Amino acid sequence: MWVAGDAYEAYVGRWSRLVAEEFVRWVGVPAGWDWLDVGCGTGALTEAVLAVAEPSRVVGVDPAEGFLADARTRLPDPRASFHHGDARSLPMPDGSFDAVVSGLAINFVPDAQAAVDEFARLCAPKGVVAAYVWDYADGMAMMRYFWDAAIVADPSAADLDEATRFPMCRPGPLQHMWTQAGLENVAVQPIDVDTVFANFDEFWRPFLGGQGPAPAYAMSLSERHRETVRDWLRTHLPIDADGSISLTARAWAVRGTASQA
Repeated sequence: MWVAGDAYEAYVGRWSRLVAEEFVRWVGVPAGWDWLDVGCGTGALTEAVLAVAEPSRVVGVDPAEGFLADARTRLPDPRASFHHGDARSLPMPDGSFDAVVSGLAINFVPDAQAAVDEFARLCAPKGVVAAYVWDYADGMAMMRYFWDAAIVADPSAADLDEATRFPMCRPGPLQHMWTQAGLENVAVQPIDVDTVFANFDEFWRPFLGGQGPAPAYAMSLSERHRETVRDWLRTHLPIDADGSISLTARAWAVRGTASQA
């Protein structure tokens, strides 16, 4: 389902960019560091690093060639490069980067702990390993509303709900994974951004793009079933008098320091 960069941008990439800037500031590392962005997608986090952190270079890796092509087009900055790769096994020497980061990706890796272990391997001593994921259970409101509607229309959709599928996207499990990887001074923090839609159509249309679990599910439905979900949302979303919809998106950010050993 991860192939069309434009559809992903319309769905969630634009909101990821807002979180990415806050995340990079929170990571708070010196200028001139070498960064690795694992699961870089269309380049939202890489773009934030380039804009905020004054890096020496940023290497982005992702398994989706369509997203990589989009990232290369969006970010022609000579400090950035993008490569195909698997987060669990990257062909790079130990300690190659000062900062290893990942945005909205580790929950999609079949073995997330293996990925975090790989992040720690690639991080230089005293470097930083950090990531952020959506708060699917509660704080990522646009997705929460969608799955609530889907479950009302078909209770079996609960098994596909990202809150159910990705229980690691909470402070406790994130803290545990970073600690298990041998990282020190581990901290977890929420990052909240406003997600404002001009009207219901702007909210609903990205779910028809097929990029991501919720849009993929929406497009798997019959037209009649999809209309049931749409109508429930139209009734239950907090639509203002001018037709706009103001929601909040929360991500959980986690950060740890590589040991000196």
